[in-house]
Formats: sequence, C-alpha cells, structure tokens
Amino acid sequence: MDKTITFGIPCYNSADYMDACITSILVGSGYAEDVQIVIVDDGSQKDDTPAKADEWAARYPSIIKSVHQENGGHGVAVMKALANADGVYFKNVDSDDWVDADALKALLAQLRTFISTGVRVDLVISNYVYEHVEDGKRHVVDYRRVLPVGKVFGWDEIRHFKKSQYLLMHALTYRVDTLREANLTMPAHTFYVDNIYAYVPFPHCKSLYYLDADLYRYFIGREDQSVNEKVLISRIDHYWRVARVMMKAYHIYDDVDSLQLRTYMMGYLTIIMAICSVFSKLSDRPDAEEQMTSLWADLKAYDRRMFWRAREGVIGLASNLPGKVGNDITILIYRAAQKIVKFN
Repeated sequence: MDKTITFGIPCYNSADYMDACITSILVGSGYAEDVQIVIVDDGSQKDDTPAKADEWAARYPSIIKSVHQENGGHGVAVMKALANADGVYFKNVDSDDWVDADALKALLAQLRTFISTGVRVDLVISNYVYEHVEDGKRHVVDYRRVLPVGKVFGWDEIRHFKKSQYLLMHALTYRVDTLREANLTMPAHTFYVDNIYAYVPFPHCKSLYYLDADLYRYFIGREDQSVNEKVLISRIDHYWRVARVMMKAYHIYDDVDSLQLRTYMMGYLTIIMAICSVFSKLSDRPDAEEQMTSLWADLKAYDRRMFWRAREGVIGLASNLPGKVGNDITILIYRAAQKIVKFN
C-alpha cells in the first residue's frame, strides 16, 4: 500500500457534478502523491461521464484511476472503488458532494501519523455538513458530546447518540483491510445501501478515532436526489431490500460484544425500520401495507428480541400506529421531525 488514502467516487451520469468533487480532493490534498482517487463510471450512457473519468486519469495518472463497469448501482460502484483501492484508508465521496480543504488537510495529517507511528485505527469519524439547496443554509452534524475527541478509543467509550446524529457514510473513513474483511453484500441496482455501509462493518472495527472537523459537504435538496421525498416514496422497495440485509447481518444481542455498540446498532436498525414504515404509509403502492407486514414478520422470524426492541419501542410504536387516524398521526410526527432535522 503506497497510498495513505483512497477516495472512491461512484459516478453515474455525473458529468455536471464530478469535476467539482474531484477538484475539491485534489486542491484540499495539495495534489499529494500519497492520495488516490478512484473514479468508477457505473455504466453511464447519457452524458460525458466515461470520457471525463478517463481525462482526469490521463491528467493525473499517479493520483487518479478511472474504472468502468456495467451499471450495477451505487453500492456496486462503491465496492468496485474499494477493490481498486491502493490506500491504507478508504473514503467514499459521492460525485455531487465535495470535501472541505482545511478539514481534508487535518484528516491527511492524522492518517499519516497513524501510519508512520504504527498505530492501527480501523475507523476514523469526522463531521459532515448538509448544504441545503432551497434556502442556502447549512446544518453540521458533529459528535462532540458522543465520542472522545483526539484519542484512539473503542466502542465501549461511546455515549448516547441522538436520533439525528447517526454515523452515516459521509462521516466514515475506514481502514481498507477492515472494510474488506467485513465482506459487505451490496445489492445491485439499489439505492440507500449507504446504510449497509455504515452498519455491517462496525463490529469489525476495534479501534476508532474522532476527528472534529467538518470534512464532508453533502449537497441536498435537488429534485432528482434519492433522498428527495417523492423519489424515496417511489423507491420504498429499495429500503425494504436494504432493511432485510441489515436485519440479517447479525443477531445483535448474540454476535456483538460491546454493549454500547449493540445499543447503537439496534437503535440504527430501529430507525431504518421506522423509515420503511413511514414511507410505506406514504406510498400509493397497493401492496405497501402487505410488504411492510412481511418485513416485520421476517425480522420476528429471524430474531424475536430484535423484533420486539424495534417494533415495541417508542419509535416503532409511533411509526406503526393502527388505522387511518394512526397513519395520519404517524405522518404528522414524521413531518415535524423533517422540519427540525431537515434530512431530505
């Protein structure tokens, strides 16, 4: 491994966005030779993404690698970047997002220190920023009151996460060998697989470090984004698919040693199940209710304790209130949370 970090950039018809993303990494790193960028063209056909990827690789052959594949979806593209990574660490940056230059310098300095001193850290966590299109406002998600700052620590030292504060893909920089060891299953042609990426590898991460820097800038609010509410409702079956992968990754109470990590993972799975429940209620699919009932039944059959914690807790009950009045109340609760957190 001759690179400190590999940045994977999955691109699908991303010609309008990818240049800004790639440039932010190059400029922020000072065009450093120990940084690698792997651009994965995920079968783009509607614009110049394939040509742009090759042009970038030709301009900076010692830094940028261009990889082409048949269209497989976001998760498959992320894993293709990981397979081509020459770095000790790996971070995914979606093609319509970017990184902050000062924060990237701080991350690189810390990673280089880990490597030069022989300190093994499996997961580095940093802050991310929602950049809202509609009003130009920013919302920073940080972990100052949850994670120890400036030291290597284990899961037993984490504190309670707020519901708006989970460790999403944007916050994560994995050690490459740790991430590969997790053997992630990313379903093809499926959105929202970032939840799998930010869940399944965690029990494999034994040492962590929190860098209190606003590194990842997440562009949110475009109508065609997967997290746009109308788009998400139309793809509720993708969330069902992701939930099944997550629920069957572990028997949390048997397979996860750390109490704090068990609590965190159970809370995250509960949130995913609640998202499935709420957007199933918003969906006009005639089979939405039936599919949601089946999803809960699958969780119950797989692990009754996980089922009861997800279904009978406050969040599970609030997102599954019975009848039309119950549906209306659940949606009102969701709308209130949406305005507060502004997550889509």
